[in-house]
Amino acid sequence: MTAFEPEAIEAARKIFAGPVAFLKSAPALEHLPDPDVPEVAFAGRSNVGKSSLLNALTGRNSLARTSVTPGRTQELNFFDVGEPLKFRLVDMPGYGFAKAPKDMVRKWRYLVNDFLRGRQALKRALVLIDSRHGIKDVDREILDMLDAAAVSYRIVLTKADKIKASVLAEITLQTAEEARKRPAAHPDILVTSSEKGMGIPELRAAVLESIG
Repeated sequence: MTAFEPEAIEAARKIFAGPVAFLKSAPALEHLPDPDVPEVAFAGRSNVGKSSLLNALTGRNSLARTSVTPGRTQELNFFDVGEPLKFRLVDMPGYGFAKAPKDMVRKWRYLVNDFLRGRQALKRALVLIDSRHGIKDVDREILDMLDAAAVSYRIVLTKADKIKASVLAEITLQTAEEARKRPAAHPDILVTSSEKGMGIPELRAAVLESIG
């Protein structure tokens, strides 16, 4: 797991302890907020624990909905951090919905692909991977999109408390090996557990680091 200086951990803690507020949902590109501050996006398969991680990251219990309705999965959700505003978090629509209609999947692909390719304010994407399963083909699809769009991204393993330490170490190693082969991927993997708070201080520091 990536090591951060205590000063970086503390600086990130202070920022996330301050104001964090939902700004808006954007179902299409014309509804995006002005790109006036840096943005960090969170991507992940449905049920990877993205909402729980966002809540843990910001220290709020209900900032992001942990049970998302099908319509909401098609939107980009923006959260303002800091007062005055320092940066935004972007909760991207979950992917990998097995029983979703084809037109819904197509809409997701267009929205996400267009956002990734055209968003100058986007500094980094954090791609959440369930540590119990590792990187699957459905995850590689979003990694390929990020590589093609030349968007810097970092892989975050979630639910690390759900598996044995030895298995987690092996999954982390395998994930890091794959990340190193990808042109836009950060080589270091973040390991987290929303439930136990594991890796959350480092994740906050990583968000801060990504916006410079």
